[in-house]
Amino acid sequence: MNKDLTVGKPDQVLWKFCLPLFGSVIFQQMYNIADSLVAGKFIGENALAAVGNSYEITLIFIAFAFGCNIGCSVIVSQLFGAKELGKMKTAIYTALISCMVLCAFLMLFGITMGGNMLSLIKTPNVIMADSKLYLDIYVWGFPFLLFYNIATGIFSGLGDSKTPFLFLAFSSTSNILVDIWFVKGFHMGVAGVAWATFLCQGVSCILSMLVIFKRLQRIQTTETVIPFSLELLKRIAAIAVPSILQQSFISIGNIIIQGVINGFGPGVIAGYAASVKLNNLVITSFTTLGNGISNYTAQNVGAGKLTRVKEGLRAGIKLVWMLSVPFVLLYVGFGEFFVNIFLDEPSLDALNTGIMFLRILAPFYFVISVKLATDGILRGAGMMKQFMVATFTDLVLRVSLAIILAKAFGSVGIWCAWPIGWIIGTMLSLMFYRTGDWNEKRRNIR
Repeated sequence: MNKDLTVGKPDQVLWKFCLPLFGSVIFQQMYNIADSLVAGKFIGENALAAVGNSYEITLIFIAFAFGCNIGCSVIVSQLFGAKELGKMKTAIYTALISCMVLCAFLMLFGITMGGNMLSLIKTPNVIMADSKLYLDIYVWGFPFLLFYNIATGIFSGLGDSKTPFLFLAFSSTSNILVDIWFVKGFHMGVAGVAWATFLCQGVSCILSMLVIFKRLQRIQTTETVIPFSLELLKRIAAIAVPSILQQSFISIGNIIIQGVINGFGPGVIAGYAASVKLNNLVITSFTTLGNGISNYTAQNVGAGKLTRVKEGLRAGIKLVWMLSVPFVLLYVGFGEFFVNIFLDEPSLDALNTGIMFLRILAPFYFVISVKLATDGILRGAGMMKQFMVATFTDLVLRVSLAIILAKAFGSVGIWCAWPIGWIIGTMLSLMFYRTGDWNEKRRNIR
């Protein structure tokens, strides 16, 4: 159901809206976690290394899906909050048409350049074939990922976080079963892991889009609805492009870091592949809750209810800190247990790498969660320049320090780069939030 986020007690409205989003991200991460878990447990350590290695390349494609999600979601939220329902429908159709073109270009790039990208990050020969196989199948399934994310952005813009959660819960649970079936039953190896994700994401995407079009048919408008608007495309792009650039540069940064990690051998690669999945579960959870704060902010900015934005940030920080506590305790205290979930009889290098990575990063979840909540406000208010500065500062510091510290301290130095970038980035995001001109942002909605 569509929900107006501009009425009701801010903390209750935000929490009710964000909790299904958190459930959705848990199931979304189950895709990648299931791939790594099945590869590591049922195929071998090199298979886990191959899936984890390819995953860093797939993050480029995820960046575009995420950016399109945010761009569509924020503009739909603003128009829904302002009760401009005809323009809102046009914005949705414009986003869908534009993303069809974008999808074709990205697939062509992935199909022709996948091997080159894997070579660029110094993929070891022992895992090259499986890495390339996994990446190729992923690229063919990219349309499902892209349009599912757009559908999720539309649902969120309409204040509905429950519907995408239900679709994702079903498809993610199915993905685990199909992963095991293809790998254990049909002995398909890494290809089985990739095809399982392809099929289950496809089901989720198709169902989501069908519901979107039915939902739009029920929304009655007195305005003329056209299938494409260059003006609205520019507004969507103004949010989407910086978000895509943010995620793309983060992905490129991760690829550079992956290249540094690959120099330490398959054991360290496998340990990192396991622990980074656990870390990504947390960071993606914070990011998704930040997206919920963006939708809340955009609707309230569109409606001119600016005091609710500040109240929403306070409620959002409480939410992400409550989420941080169990993850910090579990990762710091039981890191070995969680790393072992992904590996069957792991090597000492793999086990030590995974444990050390989690113990260094986990205490700083309280910091990065504040940044991602604040970034939600900046995106929802359209303050994309400030958002980009804070994000790129974090990224540049993490990548450059990872390269420098790896030479001095080995792989441990790479992990130490994360907290430094997070601290500086959080300080910048908070500064931009406090100095933001909210009234100016309100005038720019119309």
